[in-house]
Order: sequence, then C-alpha cells, then structure tokens
Amino acid sequence: MTLAGINLLQILNGLTFAALLFIVASGFTLIFGLLRIVNLAHGALYLFGGYIGYTVSSVTSSFTAGIFASIIAVALLGLLIDQGLVRFVRGFVLREVLLTLGVAYVLDDIALVIWGGDTFSVDVPTLLQGAVHIGGVFYPKYRLFVLGLGIVVFLALWLLLNRTRLGALIRAGVDDPEMAEAVGVNIRRVFLGTSMLGASLAGLGGTIGGAFLTLYPTADWEILVFSLAIVIIGGSGSLVGAAVGALLVGMLDTVGQVLFPQFAYFVIFGPMAAILAFRPMGLFGRAT
Repeated sequence: MTLAGINLLQILNGLTFAALLFIVASGFTLIFGLLRIVNLAHGALYLFGGYIGYTVSSVTSSFTAGIFASIIAVALLGLLIDQGLVRFVRGFVLREVLLTLGVAYVLDDIALVIWGGDTFSVDVPTLLQGAVHIGGVFYPKYRLFVLGLGIVVFLALWLLLNRTRLGALIRAGVDDPEMAEAVGVNIRRVFLGTSMLGASLAGLGGTIGGAFLTLYPTADWEILVFSLAIVIIGGSGSLVGAAVGALLVGMLDTVGQVLFPQFAYFVIFGPMAAILAFRPMGLFGRAT
C-alpha cells in the first residue's frame, strides 16, 4: 500500500469515527448544552443501547430491529432517569453530577449482571458487509454507512432546531423559560421530549458503534470522555460546534494513535486546552 493510500485510509477512519462520536455527542449537547443538565450517565446510556441493540438484533436477525429497539428503550430509560431522579436536583450542578454519576455506575452493574464482562459485536447486515474501492484502498461499507448516518443525523437535528416549531420552542425555553411559560408553552414537556431525544441518540450510537468498536464494560466511560471533549471544544449548546468538535476529536484520535500512540490522549486534550485558553466558551459557544 502506498503512503498516499495509508493517508487516505486514516482520513476515512477519522471521518467515520467522528460521525459516530457526533451521533453520541449530539445527544449529550442537547441535554447538557441546551437543557443545562450535567448528565454523566450519557455514556452508560450509550453502552446500554448497544447491549439492547446487540440482543434484539441477535434474536431477530435484524439489524434494523436492533436499532429501533435501542432507540426506544434508551429513550424510555432517559425518561425514567429524568422524571424519577434528575428533576429533583435540577439546577444544582454538583447534585446533578453526583446523581448521574451514581446512575452510570448502577447501569454499569446492571449491564454486567445481564450481559457479563465479555466483549460483544453487533452483526452487520449483509448489505453493508464487504468493502468498496476508494482512491486506491478498499474500505468497509459499514464505516461509510456510519459516515452517511452521521451526516443525516446532523441535517435532521439542524432542521429540527432551526426550521420547526418545536425547535423554536426549545430555543425560547432555553433563552427565557419564564416568558415562554407565560405565553402558554409547557416548557417542562418540551424539555422532557428534548431529554428523551438526547438519550435516544446515545442508544442509536451504542448499536451503531457496537458493530465496529465492539461493546465491553468500560466502553461507556471512553465514549463519555470523548463526548465531553467534543462539547467543550465545540461550545455548549451548539450543534455546529458538536459537529466540528467531533470532526477534530475523531481526526486527532485517529492520527494520534498512528503517529504518537504513547501520547494519544494528549493529542486530543492538548489542543483542547489551547482552544479553551483563547475561547473559554468553545469554538461556537456563547455566554449565557
């Protein structure tokens, strides 16, 4: 393989990994950036969604069924966490952090009891198996599917937030919830729906990621660290920022592991610290 081929391969790996990170981090930025809820259980929702998707797809032999099962199940789990726990500490950041951190550990233990400590991989459908020839290299079809899905999720969320009445209600509730409630908008219901949407994206990411990153007991904390870095770099509450942050983190992680494997995390968090030194609110964040 030529040097150009190797470079192209790493670029494609970075882009597809960034697409997966965006799917997960977009849900995190909806909950953390827009709703101002520090949900450290988001990584556990990702892993739970992956396990559910793996189980359903294995039983039904349907990758699509696994995806829908993970989306619905994790959305309902997000509803349970929000209404059963988080609503009692909303507005108190430290309590939110400690509560959702505890929820993450509880979900990890439940997953360990149900699925054990083995590594699982979601089966890729026949249509997405194999590779295609791109620029001198053969690249897996499934990873290209993940890249396309990431783009579709970005466009769908952008349209939702910027071109629909629901998006307008979400923005109004974030900017001035008292005024929105005064004109008859049920902000609590709007925020609850947004929270469930954010959780469902974590579930989707778990099943999609489980097909090439695999599922194992510590995968939730790894994806949570990446999601935090993406939101911090891109800016709290910015969908475009989440996309740019995911692209930067995905590319830096891929290239860093190839060129500087012993400094893989520094390659990500070093530039993040430099960005925050000049842009404390992130690249696309704004003061509230």
